[in-house]
Amino acid sequence: MRLQSAIFDMDGTLLDSMPIWKGLGASMLRQLGIEPAPELEEKLKTLSLRDGVAYCKDYYQLPQTVDQLVGMVFDKIHDFYCEKVQPKPGVEKFLSLLKMEGVWMYVATATDRPLAEAALRHAGIDGYFRGLITSQEVGVGKGESAEIYERAMRRLQSNKKDTVVFEDAYHAIQTAKAAGFRVAAVYDAAEEENQPAIRQLADYYIRSFEEMFETRALD
Repeated sequence: MRLQSAIFDMDGTLLDSMPIWKGLGASMLRQLGIEPAPELEEKLKTLSLRDGVAYCKDYYQLPQTVDQLVGMVFDKIHDFYCEKVQPKPGVEKFLSLLKMEGVWMYVATATDRPLAEAALRHAGIDGYFRGLITSQEVGVGKGESAEIYERAMRRLQSNKKDTVVFEDAYHAIQTAKAAGFRVAAVYDAAEEENQPAIRQLADYYIRSFEEMFETRALD
């Protein structure tokens, strides 16, 4: 896996944080006395927090504003990111190795900036990255466009040949690959059902960062 620059997704890739998002939209709707549709979670998984809330507001015709609805779930997420979130096992060792090899790194995440910055800081890995960009800042999600990766690459002053995108989510891997990026897929239990397709599509597959060091050195 030779690379000059690396773009990392955050949730499910760098951080063991996907469980906090599971059922969050359904929980919010049930607080409002609404039973969510069975397919809600699948729909929300490709959206940022604000976009997901906006979708719920429109689809379920909720009278609350988007800001009010975000407030209903924000505290739970904020507390988790500020006080509990942990990096995936082996992540810090891997980032340290890349840094020693002179690889420039950037974070590209669907999580809003204040939450993402708090999460990376609490996990103790914020210092490895030259910056961070969010789907909200780009204005389009990873399921629709590779723009977030394109911008991160430009900020790293790199090109697709020398850049590897690290992602756990199938829809994001599809987007990055379609745009011509090399992709390293990182296993996360939230994407269990998509693992066969992910393995087939990705250029590299990381079951865990710890196992990576146990089985082979970075070549």
